[in-house]
Order: sequence, then C-alpha cells, then structure tokens
Amino acid sequence: MVRSSEILARIKKLRVTIADLRYKYHVENDPSVTDVIYSSLMDELRKLESEHPEFADPNSPTQRIGGKPLDAFKKVKHAAQQWSFDDAFSEEDIEAFDTRVRKLLREATGHDIEPEYVVELKIDGIHIVLTYENGELVTAATRGDGVIGEDVTENIKTIQSIPVTLNKPVSIVLEGEVWMPTRVLNDLNEERKKNGEALFANPRNAAAGAVRQLDPRIAASRRLEAFLYDLSLIKSGIEEPTSQKAELELIESLGFQVNHEWRVCRSVKEIVAMWKIWHERENKKLPYWVDGLVIKLNDVHLQQALGYTGKAPRWGIAFKFPAEEATTVLEKIVWQVGRTKVITPVAHLRPVLVAGTTVSHATLHNMDEIERLGLRIGDTVVIEKAGDIIPKIKSVITELRVGTEKKIHAPKKCPVCGAEVMRTEGEVATYCTNKLCEGSQKESIAHFVGRGRFDIDGLGEKIVEQLIGEGLISVAADLFELTYEDVIGLDRFAETSARNLIENISNAKKIRLDRFIFALGIRHVGDESATRLATTFGSLEKFLHANEDELAAIDGVGDVVAKSISEYLHDESHQKQINRMLKAGVVVEPMVQTTGPLTGSVFLFTGSLDSMSRPEAAELVKKYGAHVSDTINKKVTQVVVGKEAGSKEEKAKKLGIQRLTEAEFLAILNKLK
Repeated sequence: MVRSSEILARIKKLRVTIADLRYKYHVENDPSVTDVIYSSLMDELRKLESEHPEFADPNSPTQRIGGKPLDAFKKVKHAAQQWSFDDAFSEEDIEAFDTRVRKLLREATGHDIEPEYVVELKIDGIHIVLTYENGELVTAATRGDGVIGEDVTENIKTIQSIPVTLNKPVSIVLEGEVWMPTRVLNDLNEERKKNGEALFANPRNAAAGAVRQLDPRIAASRRLEAFLYDLSLIKSGIEEPTSQKAELELIESLGFQVNHEWRVCRSVKEIVAMWKIWHERENKKLPYWVDGLVIKLNDVHLQQALGYTGKAPRWGIAFKFPAEEATTVLEKIVWQVGRTKVITPVAHLRPVLVAGTTVSHATLHNMDEIERLGLRIGDTVVIEKAGDIIPKIKSVITELRVGTEKKIHAPKKCPVCGAEVMRTEGEVATYCTNKLCEGSQKESIAHFVGRGRFDIDGLGEKIVEQLIGEGLISVAADLFELTYEDVIGLDRFAETSARNLIENISNAKKIRLDRFIFALGIRHVGDESATRLATTFGSLEKFLHANEDELAAIDGVGDVVAKSISEYLHDESHQKQINRMLKAGVVVEPMVQTTGPLTGSVFLFTGSLDSMSRPEAAELVKKYGAHVSDTINKKVTQVVVGKEAGSKEEKAKKLGIQRLTEAEFLAILNKLK
C-alpha cells in the first residue's frame, strides 16, 4: 500500500513539474513537451487530488480553470495605493515633463541631475494587482478607485502566464496589464457576429469583460495574457531594486512575463523617436494592442524623492498615441450641394481632439445614415477617425439624452438655390433639380481644376467661390475665357497674382484624355473609370460619340455608370461646355496605351504618402504601363499602404493582395528608372 507521504510527495512533484512546463510554454514560448504529455501529467494530478482531498491546494495547477461561478465580486483594499499616470500627447508635452522633472530633482537634491528614463509600451488592456504571500498567489484585484478594487483571483488564475506559485518564497504586491491577444479578439468577434451579439470594440474592452466574468470557465475560454511591470510593495524575501530597469529584470526572474520592448532613454529626443516608431507600428502585426508609451524615471530613489501629486506620480507620464475615437455633441446639421448636385448632410460638432487633430465636422453621407444612427440635434455621439481622413459619427449615446434633442428632417428645397429637390427611386441620394445651382457650380469647378484633373495652381476653393460670386464664371468652360483684365483689381489679385492665374490656366490647356474625362465630374466616374474609358476609346471624339451599349460593355463600367455617362454626353448644356473649351484652346491628347515593366499590374494607393501625393504616385505607375484602381477588388495586384491607411489595407489582406510600404514602392520605382 502506498503511504500518504509518498502520495503527497508525488502530488508536490507533479505540481512543480507542471508549473515549470507552464512557465516554459506560456512565458518563454518554449514548449518542452507535447500537449499530450502535459495533459497526461495534469490528469494524474487531478486523479490524486480527487482521491486525496486532504492534500488539496487552492494554488494547484488543477485549480486554474473550472472554479465555481461566483455570486458577486468581493471588494479588496489594496495594500499599496494604485496610481494613474498623467497623459502627454505631443513632443512639447514630453519636453515640459522633462523640464519639470529636472526642476523637481534640483529642488529635492540640491543638484542638477541628468534624468534617465525607462520607456515601456503601454499595453491596451486592464490593470491588475497581484498579491503573493510566501510565494503563493493570495489575491488578484482590479484597480478600482485606486484604494478599493474587486477580487478577481479565480479569473486571473486561468491566465497561464501568471504563476500561482513563485520560484521564491517572497511576499510582494505587483502591478501589470491583462490583455487579450489580437487573434483571440478576432476569433471572439467572429463568433459573436454569428450569434448576433455586439462586437468588442477593442481588446481592452474584451479583456475587461473576461476578467469580470463571475464564471471562471468563461474567463478561461478567452485565453488572456498578462505583462507585469511594477513591484508596488515588497514585504519580504527580496531586496528592493534600485532602478526601474532592475525591477523589470527582477519581476521576470520571479517567473512573470515581462514585455521586452522597453528601452532606457537619456533624452526627450530618444523618447520621441521611440514613440514615433511605435506609433507607426501600433497594432500592426503585433499579438497585442499598444496605445502609447509609459515613461518612468529609472532611478527608484529619485522616484521616491519626487513622490506623487494627488492622483499621479511626478516621476512618470503616459505618452499616448492620438485617440481614434472621442465623444462630443452634435450641434447642428448643415446641408451642402456637391458637384453632382447631390445634397448631403454635414454634422457640425462641438470641437474635440481625435487622432491628434481637432474635429468640428463629420460626414453623414445621406438621410438614410441619419435614420440608421437614430441621430438627433443635441445628441452625444462617438466620433471615429480610424485611418480615415474625414471623421465620421460611429454611434449615438442615447443614455445621455435629456429630452431637448431635435429630430432631423431632410430638406424639401435646395439649401443653396431654393429649387425643388428629388430622390430617384432605388437611390439614397437627394438632388437639387437646378442645373445652375451655385452650390454644385462651386464644387464642380473646384473638382475640375484639382489634382489628377486640370491641376491648375492658384485656383483653390476660395478663389473659385470668389470668381463665381463676382459673376465671372458659372461653369468650368468660363475659366478658359478669363482675361487678365477680368481678375486684376479683385480682392486677393494684384498684378502679379492676376497674371499668374491667367498663365496657369493657359498652361493647363493641354490635358490627357483620362484626366479630361475625370475632370468633367460625371456622376459615378472616378479616376479608375476615367482611365478605362480613355483606354477603350483612345480619343475624345470617339468617347463623345459612344453609345450606352458600348459603354456598358467595358469591363468595370456596367449599366448604372454607362447610363450616367450617356445622359451626361447627351445633355445639350454639357455638349456646349465641351465645345467652348475646345474653341478656347483646350487640347485633349489621345490616350495611348502605355506598355512597360508594370504592364498587367493594377495598383491601389491608400493612406497618405510622405514622398508624393497619391495622384502623383498613380501617374508614375501608369507611366510604366500599370493600371490604377480606386476600389479593392480581385484584379488589384499591389496595394501601396501609406499612413492612416484605413479599411482598404485589411480588405487587401483578406484577399491575399500584395501590400507594399512606401519604402518598398519607392524601391520598385528606383529599379525601373
């Protein structure tokens, strides 16, 4: 018969071995044994503990998952005050922080000290406080209000990278961040989407939801991870480290997972350089999300000398990435008329900082979107600017309504000229029926002279508006009949500026067919469609005489676009405009299909490029025989990804389309020169 002492020894040995394997697998990413062997050892331990309940241990590996659901979380008073860091958003903020630290150090020590900082990644997760007594996990708690948190120990035990028994019998309190891997978040949202459940907006929300589950089995299914970064209290067993650098190394030596991307920086310049690198890499190809950096004075004794304000340490600061979402209030809706006479609503917002810029307007597209959002004047709304140049309203916080909000109604008259409006059956857009509506005139002419079209320098929106207001132009063709005498003396126009404007218009008279077609502003015809049309017909003459069937037969055009083009070309006023341009000296050069080393390639550009504009980049690849697309589809062969690329990058990834950084794109061009 096996003696109890032998069974206990076997149980202890199994616990130590399994804990060691857990550390190697989940912290060091070094699976020493197969899952089958790990499971076999766990099964044996489970069996022995079941047969010998007198040897039960709440910190046994078998107790990590499957505890009984709780009725509610108990409150826990933290042994050490939990602090939040003040926020910084710019290089100027960090310079001010560094200046403040130097001043405080001089006051505290009587000496001028060159501060050294440890800069760590700010993981987008939920703050956790772990308490160990004699090397055993006693409690795991949320931050709460900094003094009182919630006991979530059973849920934290399910996180395999957090040891329940340390490799030293120390009594300590640590702080860290619990996070959900990006892949787990994506899988979870896919499942929730199938079940018709609301999706998690980010891994922080998902991790917080998992940590606060009353049933630990649900928390276990979320496959959370954790990084530890601070020893907030040392009771016994180890000496206090003298630096933040030594502290991180000590935490790792105790068996915890520490994020290795921290750096020692000795100047604001080094800190900002690291911030820029991680801002560009933020949440791209990382297993976790990062929402900034945390900067801490490296010397622990100097930290203690500086102390705390009422809510934050004086020796540290969070250097955050610009927020991509924010809340604000919808103050009014302004209806504007676009170049194709579409009347669109523009949200005027209480100014708010989003993604590093102050936002006071947002696009709403049409009345259907307003109704989908359930939007009212006076609503508190969530603004999103995730890679988009123009921010948009993501949702409405209806819980903050007070009853004075006003419903939004679509205009019955054009807000610019007062003409009747119409809405074509099957479409969401509302149109002004007045062909000479001043609102559409301004937008249409501004489009006509813009980049990728006639590209006339000195003809910005304000100048176009001024020329229309003075009665000098009403349609694009009028531009080519302007004279020096027409504009000299106008506000903003002295002799030189008047002469330059007329010269710029004259110099722009020679234009390639695809650019000319795009400049006309035909509804549904963008840069890509214009290129297809110009390539197919070759000359302006052939394009102007194309019938609807010929247009619809072009790959990528289709019936709707063909009808729109046909209606435009058969409109008498449009025909007169084109003829006037030609008589005024506009030369539309035939489109010759360029062949070259990029023939067969279809490029799409998304985000902003540092070295050139997207239209300029498009022109370069066309020069070498490539096509350019405005939309993601299976025919696109390369997507060049700039800053704030938005959703097109993700769509390209899903379709398996090659994605190029700006540097990789430039390298391709350099080889072709």
